[in-house]
Amino acid sequence: MSKDREVSVPLPTIRRLPMYFALLQRAAQESQTSVSSSQLAGALGLEPIQVRKDLEAVGVTGQPRVGFPVAELIQAIERFLGWDNVTDAFIIGAGHLGTALAGYRGFESKGLNVVALFDNDPRKIGQTIHGKEVLSIDKLGNLASRLHVHIAILTVPAEVAASVAQLAIDAGIQAIWNFTPTQLVVPEHVILERVDLAASLAVLSSKLAARLRPVESTVQAQETQAGF
Repeated sequence: MSKDREVSVPLPTIRRLPMYFALLQRAAQESQTSVSSSQLAGALGLEPIQVRKDLEAVGVTGQPRVGFPVAELIQAIERFLGWDNVTDAFIIGAGHLGTALAGYRGFESKGLNVVALFDNDPRKIGQTIHGKEVLSIDKLGNLASRLHVHIAILTVPAEVAASVAQLAIDAGIQAIWNFTPTQLVVPEHVILERVDLAASLAVLSSKLAARLRPVESTVQAQETQAGF
């Protein structure tokens, strides 16, 4: 994706593209050759006009009473997101989360290939996790340069996240997928995406609490009326 295109396409649109992609793959498996914006909108809780705008961003326009060609749209989304070319990445931090991500097979179908893991724990260095070797963090710079790896998945403890991120940037890493709770400050040329698990959990728990609260209030009122 070019820099101009990256800036011109709204971030919410980019975040929705993988959801469209999953629906389109399912449609292809069911031998559907076309899909309408109304079908996609209904499955995702969106308005059809929003779906059409999102899909126009990848260069495919639907036809009236026909819809969008499924195969062409799948290829267009893959090309737009860079999923048609496997991109190598390092995982920095071979703890529980790093180990889990190293074993996630879904990355490969999205164009991401985890080459190796890095850690500073002598007990972990030299181990093989899900077919990937755990290397000393000291080797990061040399290997990133030699293999032309530009993506780092950061799963280190919060207290060392900033220093490790800087180490990765100094090694030539141009994109950091940050799974730590630390808010990183990086140079403008470095792409940063943060996965905030705590914030996501807070949204989930607050929505659940709001849903259960009326039920609890009703139960308490019934118990009061019954004399409990």
